[in-house]
Amino acid sequence: MATNFTVLRVKRDILRRSRLGGIFTGRSARPLTSSDGTPGSNQVFGVDAAFAFYDNVNLTSYFAQSETPGLAGDDTSYQGAFTYTGDLYAVQVDQLLVGDNFNPEVGFLRRDDFRRTFGTAQYSPRPSLQAVRQFTWGASVDYIESATTGQVETRFLQGRFQTEFENSDRFSVDMQDSYELLTAPFDIAPRAGISIPVGGYGFQDVFASFAFGGQRRVSGTFTVQRGEFFNGNITGVGFQRGRVEVTPELSFEPGISVNRIELTEGRFTTSVVTSRVTYTFTPRMFFGGLLQYNSSRNALSTNLRLRWEYQPGSELFVVYNDVRDTELRGTPLLENRAFVVKLTRLFRF
Repeated sequence: MATNFTVLRVKRDILRRSRLGGIFTGRSARPLTSSDGTPGSNQVFGVDAAFAFYDNVNLTSYFAQSETPGLAGDDTSYQGAFTYTGDLYAVQVDQLLVGDNFNPEVGFLRRDDFRRTFGTAQYSPRPSLQAVRQFTWGASVDYIESATTGQVETRFLQGRFQTEFENSDRFSVDMQDSYELLTAPFDIAPRAGISIPVGGYGFQDVFASFAFGGQRRVSGTFTVQRGEFFNGNITGVGFQRGRVEVTPELSFEPGISVNRIELTEGRFTTSVVTSRVTYTFTPRMFFGGLLQYNSSRNALSTNLRLRWEYQPGSELFVVYNDVRDTELRGTPLLENRAFVVKLTRLFRF
């Protein structure tokens, strides 16, 4: 079926560090059909703005509306956010709404029919202690409800304390109170036949981490998690964002995450192991390789990528991906494979 796509974007800078913008997207098929099969097309109109005042105050917002035959009402989306990012105090307030019939067919929408209210605040003094650079106390709330019914679907309440040492190491502890509404069974471990039933679940957990400063030859973040998880408990340990500098050009980035989950429906353990190697030929060319194993999917994934900026603003990417199933013994079974070459060229007029 022949389909026409249109995208138009305009933006203008105003004041010192602010902007106003607008966007239009359109999709039409021949013969004309919409997402629900009725004759017609799809258009989205939107405006957005971002204002920056002083050094730490930012205001951002947008409003968009879609037009799709067969979908009337609840077809808008908007967001308004205020952020203050001072060194001692920081505050953020964010309101986002996506209507049940908001339908941007040229693009990607992860979720519809929700209203999200988010707020966070933190206090970060710099004490007169030789070994400590900064303390941070913070709290946040993330509240998501259905835009049509007002029913609470997700709620996160979090308290956080962090210490940043003079050598750039960081220690932090998070305490979280969560609520999740499941409107359909959650197949959390399908290979083990474990599914969490429909219902509302409230649970609490504690998460602690210690991160070594990035200036070290060996860096990374150790994590520990313990607490409730839906109708059971979770215990997790991990090492994330690890980096070992072998030479100035060659680095190795290992990572591992292990979670033991005990539910009323059963017990299981999930593991994710990653290994990334990066070699920098020149400041404009590098090669990266990523190998990852996910025990919950019995999947072994490989990603190889070469990036070359052959002139400022113009790049060549060569990418290889494959995913293999390790459930059976012997050589992992190939599930999919992709080889991609992307070339960009910047023209200046």
